[in-house]
Amino acid sequence: MTPRADAVRSRSRILEAARTHDLRALRLNDVARDAGVGIGTVYRHFPTPRALVEALSLDALERLAEAGRVAAEEPDPGAALRGFLATALRLQLEDAGLEPLLTDMARAEPAVHDACAAARGQIFRGYEAVLVRAQRAGIVRRDLTAGRLHRLVCGIEHAVRLGAPADEALLLDILLAGISTPPTP
Repeated sequence: MTPRADAVRSRSRILEAARTHDLRALRLNDVARDAGVGIGTVYRHFPTPRALVEALSLDALERLAEAGRVAAEEPDPGAALRGFLATALRLQLEDAGLEPLLTDMARAEPAVHDACAAARGQIFRGYEAVLVRAQRAGIVRRDLTAGRLHRLVCGIEHAVRLGAPADEALLLDILLAGISTPPTP
């Protein structure tokens, strides 16, 4: 069944208004007011703040999954790793809802769970692919896992948010230096 045109417009206005709010402290009443719709309309489309955050973050999830596919095609494993991690960090900084979706799928909303789960699976396959290639090339330590690498990126995201946007490149360089293969004595 195709949604009514007014329902599509309302959903679009809600999403547009929500993008102007801090996703970590999203209040549906505020979004309804800014979108010019009733709170009931917001709840019909997004029964919880998390459902709204997930809907807003689907695009970022899909872009990160695509970054993993692009990195897999990069012939240089070091460039693939750097490019993928830089994209992951940038997307997480641009979209405050992305990190929670990547780390806590157990709380995903049923309405977007399948789409989020599929994108999340692709993202973690991307982490695994670039990491394994870099490990095989001998440029990244072997005791690092894709899950640990993802958590390190989340840590860098948090550090940049606490500091300044200008810290992003420096902290990414530090991350890459820290995961590089230790020199042999």
